[in-house]
Amino acid sequence: MDTKRKKELLSEWKNRHPEMGVVAMICKTTNEIFADISTDTRFAFNRHRFQLSENLHPNKQLQKLWMQYGEDGFDYTVVKTLKYDDPREDQTEKLLVLLEEYLSSTPLASRLTK
Repeated sequence: MDTKRKKELLSEWKNRHPEMGVVAMICKTTNEIFADISTDTRFAFNRHRFQLSENLHPNKQLQKLWMQYGEDGFDYTVVKTLKYDDPREDQTEKLLVLLEEYLSSTPLASRLTK
């Protein structure tokens, strides 16, 4: 691959506009909801799924449920999305506001990470 093409691909990656928002893992049996923010909702579940499958997830309650019910015992969903213009701007504060709104309006929900 030539240098020009590498630069084009790098530029595309830096300027991509991933979906940001609040993601949730829902235990189908207990209806417990574990919510977190994500700067790329498409890839958020992969990280949690890997940690859970390796028994390394920091949320012990979620890990316990995962060990008991397995991956098929959970639904994964994006519950709120953030609309934004500049993909290079830090959106953490806005995402945290969305998470707090979701947690306060959903009694069974708790934070996925502390």
